[in-house]
Amino acid sequence: MSHTILVIDDETSILESLAGILSDEGFVPVCVNSAEEGLERLRSGVVDLVLLDIWMPGMDGLEALQQMKAEYPELQVIMISGHGTIETAVQATKSGAFDFIEKPLSYDKIVLAIKNGLRFSSLQTENLILRQKTERRPSLTGNSAVIQSLREQIERVAPTEAWVLIRGEHGTGKELVAQTIHRLSPRNIKPMVEVNCAAIPEELIESELFGHEKGAFTGAHTYKRGKFDQADRGMLFLDEIGDMSMKTQAKILRILQEQAFERVGGTKTISVDVRVLAATNKNLEQEIEDGNFRADLFWRLNVVPINLPLLRERPEDIPLLVADFMEEFSHKGLSRKSFSAAALSLMMKHSWPGNVRELRNFLERLVIMCPDSEISDEIVQQFLHQPGFSHSAPENDAALHPYRNDNFKEAKRAFERRYLLDKLRENSGNISKTADTLGLERSHLHKKLKALQITPADTG
Repeated sequence: MSHTILVIDDETSILESLAGILSDEGFVPVCVNSAEEGLERLRSGVVDLVLLDIWMPGMDGLEALQQMKAEYPELQVIMISGHGTIETAVQATKSGAFDFIEKPLSYDKIVLAIKNGLRFSSLQTENLILRQKTERRPSLTGNSAVIQSLREQIERVAPTEAWVLIRGEHGTGKELVAQTIHRLSPRNIKPMVEVNCAAIPEELIESELFGHEKGAFTGAHTYKRGKFDQADRGMLFLDEIGDMSMKTQAKILRILQEQAFERVGGTKTISVDVRVLAATNKNLEQEIEDGNFRADLFWRLNVVPINLPLLRERPEDIPLLVADFMEEFSHKGLSRKSFSAAALSLMMKHSWPGNVRELRNFLERLVIMCPDSEISDEIVQQFLHQPGFSHSAPENDAALHPYRNDNFKEAKRAFERRYLLDKLRENSGNISKTADTLGLERSHLHKKLKALQITPADTG
C-alpha cells in the first residue's frame, strides 16, 4: 500500500521537486502552499506523514505543527527550513517534530527521514496492538458444543469484510468476541476503535462518532477527530448499539451506507473505509416493534448475526473458566486457590444470571475474602447465599424485586417476565387459557412471550 505524504511549502519549485522525488520512491505526494490549506487537507482524508516548511506567509510552520500534534498526536511531521537555527530546531523538536532538515534539500536525507518516520509510526501502531492483545483475554474459554460452534462462526467470518451483529445478555462476552474477530481479521494491522453507545451522553454522541469543527458548539474549543475517522482502514466496534437515539441511528445509517460523513459544524464530506462490528444485549426485533430502533439500520448491521450462549447453557465450561480466572488473579498478586470437586459441581448447578462476568466477580470475591487455600462446597454455598447475591433463576431476584433495578425499562421487563411466568404456571403452560385469563389476544401474548424469551420449558 502506497503511503500518502503531505508537503506544505509556499515555494512552487520546492513543491514540484519534492513531488517528483516522492513519486519516484513510490509515495503518493499531496502538495499545498500554505499551512491553513495543509490543515484542511489533513482533516479531509488519510495522510501518513507531513513535510512542513517553517517560514510561510500567514500561519507559520511551528504554529501549524502545534495544531497538527494536538489534533493528530500519532502523525509524524518533518520540518524543513531555509533559515534553520539550533533554537528553531530545538523548538520544533519540543513541539513534536520527528525530524528537522535544512534547505537546500538533500534527496537522500529527505527519503531517509520519510522512511524513518513511517517506520516509527508503524512501530507505534504495532506497540498499541500488542498492548491491546496482552491487556485483553485473547480467546474464548470452553470446550462445550455451543462454544465450539461459536469459535467456528468467528473463524469463518473474521477473515472476510462482512459486518457482524453480536447479540447476547450482559456478561456473555460480546466485547471478547469482537476482539477475537479483530485479531483474526486482515484489518488487525490497525487497532480496533471501540465506542460504548450507552456510556456517551446523547448530546455528545454525534461529536464522539463523527468529530467536530472548532466552535461547532459550546465547549468545542478545538477541532476533534471522531471514531469513524480514527477507524479509517480499520475496524469500528459499536457496543450497545440498541441504546442509540433514533436521531443518531438515522445519521449512522447514512454513514454505514455511504462510508462518508460530515463533522459536527462542518460542511466537508469525509470518506472512510471502515468495517463495523456491533453488539447489543437488547431484543432489537422488539425494539423495532416498539418504535425504538430503525428496521433499516438493523438489516444493515445484521449481515452476519452471532448469538452468544448464556453461561447456564454451558455449565461444563465452568471448571475451565475457574482455572482461567485463577491464573488471571495470580498475575494481579492475589493468592491462587484450588476448588474441591463438590465446589465446582455446585457452581456448575448455579444459574449465573450475570453470566461470565458474574462468575468472575464471584471468584475474585472468594479469593480475596476466603483465607483457605482450597475452596469447599460449603464455602461456595455460603458466599452464594450472602445478602445481595442472587442464588437461583434470574427472575427470582430481579423480577421479584424490580425496584432494585435503576433502569426503568429493565425493571418493567423483569416484572412482566415474572408476572407472565406465574400466570402461565397457574394455567399449566396453556397460552390460550392464559390469554383469556389476562384479557389478551392469543397472538399478542405469544409475541410478548417471544420478546421476553419465555419458552414452554420455563413454565415448568
